[in-house]
Amino acid sequence: MRIIFLSIWLLLFSSLCAQKIESIKFEGMVHLSKSVALRMLEFGVGDDIDVDSVDRSIKIFFNQGYFNDIYTEFDNGVLTYYCKEKAIISKVEIKGHKENDDAFKDSVVQIKKGTLYDEKKVQAAKRRIQEAIAQEGKIDSVVEVETTYLENGSIQVTFLINEGEEIIIDKLRYSGVAGLDSDDFDDVIANKEHRFMGWFWGRNDGKMHLRDLAYDNLRIRNFYMQHGYLDAKVEAPFVRVNFDNYRADMSYQVVEGEQYTISKVSIFQSKNVIDDKKIKELIALKEGEIFNIKTFREDADKIKTLVADLSYAFVQVIPDLKKDINNKTVEVVFKVIPSDKVKIRNVTISGNTRTLDRIVRRELYLAPGDMYSLTDLKDSRNAIGRLGFFDGTTIEEKRVDNHTMDLVVKVKETTTSRVQFGGGYGSGGLLLNIGVSDRNIWGSGITIGLKAEKSQTSKNFSFNISNPRLNDSDFSGSFSIYHSNYDYNDYSVKSDGVSIGMGHRFSRHISGYLGYRYSKNGYNLGSDFNKTQYPLYYFEGYAKSGITVSANWDNTDDYYLPRSGFILGQSFEKTGLGAQANYLKSRTNFSIYKGLDDWLGFDAILRYKARYYALVDNGYVPLAEKFYMGGIGSVRGYESYSLSPMIKDSTGIDTYNGERIRRIGGTQTFSNSLEVSFPLVPKAKMRLVTYIDWGVIADTISAVDLVANNMKRSGYGVGIEWFSPVGPIQLMFSKAINPHPDDKTQTFEFTMGQRF
Repeated sequence: MRIIFLSIWLLLFSSLCAQKIESIKFEGMVHLSKSVALRMLEFGVGDDIDVDSVDRSIKIFFNQGYFNDIYTEFDNGVLTYYCKEKAIISKVEIKGHKENDDAFKDSVVQIKKGTLYDEKKVQAAKRRIQEAIAQEGKIDSVVEVETTYLENGSIQVTFLINEGEEIIIDKLRYSGVAGLDSDDFDDVIANKEHRFMGWFWGRNDGKMHLRDLAYDNLRIRNFYMQHGYLDAKVEAPFVRVNFDNYRADMSYQVVEGEQYTISKVSIFQSKNVIDDKKIKELIALKEGEIFNIKTFREDADKIKTLVADLSYAFVQVIPDLKKDINNKTVEVVFKVIPSDKVKIRNVTISGNTRTLDRIVRRELYLAPGDMYSLTDLKDSRNAIGRLGFFDGTTIEEKRVDNHTMDLVVKVKETTTSRVQFGGGYGSGGLLLNIGVSDRNIWGSGITIGLKAEKSQTSKNFSFNISNPRLNDSDFSGSFSIYHSNYDYNDYSVKSDGVSIGMGHRFSRHISGYLGYRYSKNGYNLGSDFNKTQYPLYYFEGYAKSGITVSANWDNTDDYYLPRSGFILGQSFEKTGLGAQANYLKSRTNFSIYKGLDDWLGFDAILRYKARYYALVDNGYVPLAEKFYMGGIGSVRGYESYSLSPMIKDSTGIDTYNGERIRRIGGTQTFSNSLEVSFPLVPKAKMRLVTYIDWGVIADTISAVDLVANNMKRSGYGVGIEWFSPVGPIQLMFSKAINPHPDDKTQTFEFTMGQRF
């Protein structure tokens, strides 16, 4: 019987082989076009066919990942492939955990709508979700997958998540700790013992972070090595979890060893390229001091930069330690292997779809033919960041050979056209302003701005244009014309003016400016304002003509969101050049930025900003030219320009000790802010900022009856910093600290288009 069956099969097979293919058809194939599918076959129309060839073709198609099933039919010379494609995923949902977190979907789930359903990929996503939840310190989590076929034939994938329980560390013990205080370990480890009121900001909540558990013992050991304990050993923690209440006890076994002091600091150069004395001048580690591994690494980086600045781009600095166990000393050795000097061959710019190449190149301190310098490379990256045209900049070093290198500058364009919108809400009601500007019009680096502001306190119109690099030189130029009507709480000032200026960049971080401004100004007083209470010249119209000279230092790494460097600016304005107003103003601004990622493990930024303004009367100082404080830029929690020295006006309504208050401005003011910015929604470029402001404003006028000659105010709050598609937005929610009853407080204000 088997012989008969085999004979029949051979007869059919031989019959199949004897026939030529007259046509090839595909049924149900969507994701592969017919032309592509035909090219994937090892045979074509007119060829003979056999079973093995058809079988191999089915495997080729199936391996593309588009199909659940494929079978063929051969009839009268027509070979037909019947394909059953996988369903398309039209929707991906998460329920029970981070349901609206797009970043979680992209980084963990990694399944996007529009892709084909693949059971293996879905199960892999399920495992990733479980692992991500476990890394958050939650155990016993359950993830189920629900698939629903929709009417259009597509499929919806839903991940049903039942989060497990968080493990809270009740006790954290250390054995063998004697030379250091174990409480100091909290500054370096992620898994900490729960403290009373752990939910409060700055307190330890005791939540276990599993992803950091394997590294905490290494962090403790590194901490020991920062204090000279080179032989310190810290075992992985022993963890005991009570699954009835999900509380845990942890313990570390520590062997401290002895503390080492530095006996000698040595330099070894495989090729002498720089005097050893110059290297030693940079080294912070000194003989006789306790060894510090952190300083040790920093010194190695300093040496690398020093030698790399001499064009040795591929320099290696290999630090070494020679311990004397008996004397508990260590010799620090820095082995410097310079390799060869390197020249820049090509510099290419990529990613600048809008900004012209020359706008980027003029910020680079390395060009084709230049010798390599690591400092020049870092400064170039920071200079491009300070432009504010790009959302991230990297400079890749591509080694050509031992003597040449290519630089590839990769930028990512960001929006420079800004619809500036701002305002606030306080005791004075709603305040709004709007403006349009472009800091990089047509990719030329030129700034053009048109601003219109209308609120309860102001009505301003202005036009400005500036070029920071005239003809790609180190000179800059600016021009503006404006009309404004601003309410200074007790009176308003109408101004029409024009300004023109020129600047020069003297070095990478230092620039200067010289400008001229002319304006005509007049006062508008309320009906209840009694001018007889003040010197008459306070409220006469006046003209202002003056020059401004300024200098600025800026070595920050980004325009909108710097994480390193500081800004120091000083300007002097002298008026009285053929006009009534005659005074000298000094303005000093200082800001410093520090990224805390290395310390805290996430992208937090510490900022300190300070401003000191002073005015000297050279003949006539109109009230509108004096200083006022309050709002974003000085002390938040108070309306803009509402804080000022005041005088008593007995003709008005009683508001303060039986008399109305009039603000007359100050001749000196100092304000400062301390801010900490945290990532809130990184994918949306949204950050949370907390701050505290403090300021003082004073006036030295003695001809009037002063209520407050020295006014001190402070405020605090939280805010949102958001790089929105239309520009940077700040939303500030502030609270004045112990405000005076006559103060005009403000609980909310916002701006759009300003740097953070």
